[in-house]
Amino acid sequence: MKNSVSSILFFTVAFLLNIFGFTQLTSKPLINFNEYHLVFSDEFNYTGMPDSTKWDYEIGLIRNKEPQWYQKENAMVANGVLTITTKKEIKQNTYYNPNSNDWRYNTKIVKYTSASVISKGKFEFKYGRIQARLKINIAKGQWPAFWMLGANRGAVTWPACGEVDIMEYYRGLMHANVAWEGNNGSSSWSAKNFSINKYNNPDYWNVFHVWTMDWDENYIRIYMDDTLLNETQITHIKNAVKGNNPFHEKFYMIINTALGQANETIPDSTLPSQYVIDYIRVYQK
Repeated sequence: MKNSVSSILFFTVAFLLNIFGFTQLTSKPLINFNEYHLVFSDEFNYTGMPDSTKWDYEIGLIRNKEPQWYQKENAMVANGVLTITTKKEIKQNTYYNPNSNDWRYNTKIVKYTSASVISKGKFEFKYGRIQARLKINIAKGQWPAFWMLGANRGAVTWPACGEVDIMEYYRGLMHANVAWEGNNGSSSWSAKNFSINKYNNPDYWNVFHVWTMDWDENYIRIYMDDTLLNETQITHIKNAVKGNNPFHEKFYMIINTALGQANETIPDSTLPSQYVIDYIRVYQK
């Protein structure tokens, strides 16, 4: 089931223009792969929970006032893939505190569950090529993502830790974004958003596609099936308050499915849903 890099399907510019309906997509060669070697991979060729030497989890209500409760049980490996299942189910917030002003704690009952699998504390890295072969769910209300945050997240608040959205889908848009700290602690973005609505074959998203990020001290480039989505020059990026360049620091990976971006309705008919990950690989010089 696993594809070698040389066998990844190459989509021409014209074909992806037909998919996305945006002329700013361009074809651009990836970095010289012969210079790189594999430093991390999970092929998911086992059964059970994700490999605990490589992955940890976010637990609870985490960010953006999203309605889903993240828990380990919704991430399972079988048949050569990791599957994150998102469900409609009633669950008590085990961190509930009626006196808290924080929505993560003063919400008593949650109605949805999902999983957020992270490499924080297990595998953190600076620079390289990251590849993931993913089959995403584009039903209404779904918000699957494969992204990264600075490994100093916690000691440093977002967005100063830096964020890279390698694959993020919601509300009919595919996102490829880079974020850091702007003036007064706000966020600055190099964001590319692409509509998928002009692609009329629904089976297109029922199969796997490969997302790649090439990252060095000068550039972050994000590709889908070898076609460039976002090129951001990071050479001189500085956090406005902290003064450092977050993209010259280590990052960790996140694989998750959220729900209901911006209070979007989540039709019952779309759940349970699945986000399927065939492999994740990291290469460095």
